[in-house]
Amino acid sequence: MTTAQPSGPGSAVTPGPSVTSGSAAAPGPVTARGSAAEPVFALRWERREPPLPPAAVLALGEAVPALAAATRARLLAGVRLGALADAGALLVLGAAGDLPWADGARYLGRDGDLLVPTTARPLPAPALWPTALGARRGQLCVLLPGHALVADPPPPTTDPAALDRFLPAEPDAEPGPATDPRPAPGPAPAPDAAPAPGSAEQSTGSRPA
Repeated sequence: MTTAQPSGPGSAVTPGPSVTSGSAAAPGPVTARGSAAEPVFALRWERREPPLPPAAVLALGEAVPALAAATRARLLAGVRLGALADAGALLVLGAAGDLPWADGARYLGRDGDLLVPTTARPLPAPALWPTALGARRGQLCVLLPGHALVADPPPPTTDPAALDRFLPAEPDAEPGPATDPRPAPGPAPAPDAAPAPGSAEQSTGSRPA
């Protein structure tokens, strides 16, 4: 999955090389070199009402581990999902009712050949953006404020291990209670029996004659 970062409202986008799933490009602004046939155009956003039905959920940066954990939980429950990731992004695709959720993630819906935020519409027309971002026919093209993602669509999976590399390492098992190497004390020994009266061990209080 390749990641680009348009510089924001008014940024210009031009076709770029297509990149297959799993590869990553360093984030940076995407510039345009227009021609008479393909003029430069700027990316703008307007609010969409009603929202699109969710078709995917995307996490970026620090939100990736939480979405990975939520996705793994859904896979353990038997749900089939598609997942794409690079160093700083995790995109999960599936039916609206099956999608996981995590703080910091964003729901995406389908607008033609684009996946965009469910409550936002890109301008100009969405049909222009796959070509502008260098997507080949059949590739996924994700566009949202500040980011663009292009990748081959992933096959659905139910394997939770696919998310393990995005999860924090499990802490080592906590040590059990400390044990004393000395043997546990047994019952206290019984006191010696009192010597018989008049025996050599008992003081009689008498003095030698």
